[in-house]
Amino acid sequence: MAEQGSYVTPGTEYTRDQRYIATRITRDGRDGYAVEPGRYRLVVSRACPWASRAVVVRRLLGLEQVLSMGIAGPTHDARSWTFDLDPGGVDPVLGIERLQDAYFTRIPGYDKGITVPAIVDTRDGAVVTNDFAQMTLDLETEWTEHVREGAPDLYPEPLRAEIDEVASLVFRDVNNGVYRAGFAGSQESYERAYRRLFDRLDWLEERLSGQRYLVGDTITEADVRLFTTLVRFDPVYHGHFKCNRNKLDEMPALWAYARDLFQTPGFGDTVDFVHIKQHYYCVHRDINPTGIVPLGPDLSGWLTPHGRESLGGRPFGDGTPPGPVAPGEEVPEGHRAG
Repeated sequence: MAEQGSYVTPGTEYTRDQRYIATRITRDGRDGYAVEPGRYRLVVSRACPWASRAVVVRRLLGLEQVLSMGIAGPTHDARSWTFDLDPGGVDPVLGIERLQDAYFTRIPGYDKGITVPAIVDTRDGAVVTNDFAQMTLDLETEWTEHVREGAPDLYPEPLRAEIDEVASLVFRDVNNGVYRAGFAGSQESYERAYRRLFDRLDWLEERLSGQRYLVGDTITEADVRLFTTLVRFDPVYHGHFKCNRNKLDEMPALWAYARDLFQTPGFGDTVDFVHIKQHYYCVHRDINPTGIVPLGPDLSGWLTPHGRESLGGRPFGDGTPPGPVAPGEEVPEGHRAG
């Protein structure tokens, strides 16, 4: 087995390395990279919650024909994500086996995390950006000339301040909070993260008891960011990361909210539960030394009625749902709920 990375430093609090390649792809190309159909490739793993944000946004906006997508396998070693799902283990567009090759093309000897999502310029094979938070905002605001007819406005200007505020709290205490608990190197740091996580989940439970979506009456960027953590909560974070005060399905409003989004085109049809579990339980060997992947939990509940329609709201606002998943991008049978 290839050498695995280390995720827990004994005696310390987990701190996420947020030194990303912050170059932006914009309408005017002010960072040297202009929006251009067919030029870029989005590299993701369906296992990764940060990458899954980009997968959902790309699908909701209908950018499949202008921004291709490469899917790395769910497990990786200490060096890099790999394209072991593709024939010969090589990405068919970039012609590389390891995502690190695209990073090294941009920055020789790149010494920070080889992370997904990453957008790669197919002209020279170099990573443009791996700044996952800015990436989806730019897809929503800089690529508007290329979105599908009926695409929703996921970052409406009048609501941006509130979306940013809610998303910041959710990132600190929930999206990253589960990692601060799971990768804690001491009992004290684990307990701090655990309490902050469930305090915020209680806050979200109350907020979502009276409104269908996090901000406004339509799906926004804030919902995408919360969803990718919630969908991993019971399969991974509850047990593997010791976030076990409650399971998601024991928090009524959050569980119904998560099912509502899961059953909305563009969300659940991008989720690969097999990849999610394989990644966390196989890669994090300092937490799960045996690499055994649990068979549970039962996923059929994701398809049960959620009743959130009674709260009103219009999922896509004045827009429409996305069409069928693009050929070749379907989640395999047996990897989905139900």
